[in-house]
Amino acid sequence: MGKKKTEKLPIGIFDSGVGGLTVFKEVISLLPAEDIIYLGDTARVPYGTRSPQTVIKYSQEITGFLLRQGIKLLVVACNTSSAVSLPSLQQQNEIPVIGVIEPGARWAAEVTQNKRVGVIGTEGTVKSRAYEQAIQGIDEVITVIARACPLFVPLAEEGWIDNQVTRLTAQTYLRPLCEDGIDTLVLGCTHYPLLEGIIREITGDGVFLVNSAKETAKEVKRILEEKGINTPEDRVGSYTFYVTDNAERFIHVGERFLERELKSVKEID
Repeated sequence: MGKKKTEKLPIGIFDSGVGGLTVFKEVISLLPAEDIIYLGDTARVPYGTRSPQTVIKYSQEITGFLLRQGIKLLVVACNTSSAVSLPSLQQQNEIPVIGVIEPGARWAAEVTQNKRVGVIGTEGTVKSRAYEQAIQGIDEVITVIARACPLFVPLAEEGWIDNQVTRLTAQTYLRPLCEDGIDTLVLGCTHYPLLEGIIREITGDGVFLVNSAKETAKEVKRILEEKGINTPEDRVGSYTFYVTDNAERFIHVGERFLERELKSVKEID
């Protein structure tokens, strides 16, 4: 397929649920002309507690669906899926496949001054040690201290982003990391940028927060431009959303995430 035809194709983004909408939000902010197809696997969320084999299987099924819609680039917006299924997805597909871990890891390695980086994520992401390997692959001197923060996801989805329960939960999770002397903290789950206000309140200004969603959007822009398949900027992109269950809840939570109306949400099996 020629570049001219490829540039007109949409970008595909998938996540285990609504969390990847934080990546979607950053991508449309940087690339407003691009069409996007987003799939949230809401029937099988969360991926963070699943076995690697199961996550790989789900990710391959979703990738197959998005490829059948015709996409020019795939963003694996789920940290757990990026951690375990990205290598196989990249090997099996001809289009560029981008995860959320490498871009965030690169930026964390660049900004840390004291070489002590904290990573917070789901149990699956932390267990995979994917951020640790990615960061130390860039600079082996860096010490990475990872912590699973499973309660952050339901709190973010509930919209409890400035709430005493969330504040106490964040203190419990984050204080040990601060006491370990980190100067950089990677928000290693797509839900966590929603809690950035409370996280920053607890870590203080001395800790640099790395938003993997923002870094991933920059990577998408770079690759599209490098390959010459970015859409000309004289248009506004269109967005299609697919979910595997409960479109109503996806719309309710998604509109809170994006602060905009969600149209064209289709439920698929």
